[in-house]
Amino acid sequence: METNFIFVAYCIYLPLAIALTVYVSRQLFSNSKVFMLDIFHGRQDIALSTNKLFETGFYLLNIGFALLILKITDVIPGFNPQRMFEVLALKLGGFSIYLGIMLFANLYLFFRGKRKSSEHAKADFKNSIVK
Repeated sequence: METNFIFVAYCIYLPLAIALTVYVSRQLFSNSKVFMLDIFHGRQDIALSTNKLFETGFYLLNIGFALLILKITDVIPGFNPQRMFEVLALKLGGFSIYLGIMLFANLYLFFRGKRKSSEHAKADFKNSIVK
């Protein structure tokens, strides 16, 4: 009986974890195109390619982490539907927090890239005036 609940928990957890990852990724990378275009000074080909590579890495890291934490190890005798939902809530809650951290880490990288790009543009402008 406990094995059935574990299997059901896996069947619920995996689609939800993947759906969360896809949702967060789509939101992040559809909105980050603007940052990439700014960072790469309007060079659309390299900006979109870089954005796509970041997106691929995001999927690999997050789905990999979701699979890494998949195993339900805290099974106790009498594992029942209530315990299954508690374990699922714990796993999905932890994974959601992890996704949020990854989202903000990516935003930090985008803002940092934008700042560095602006600094380089200002330095290039100053150098062109001095010459």
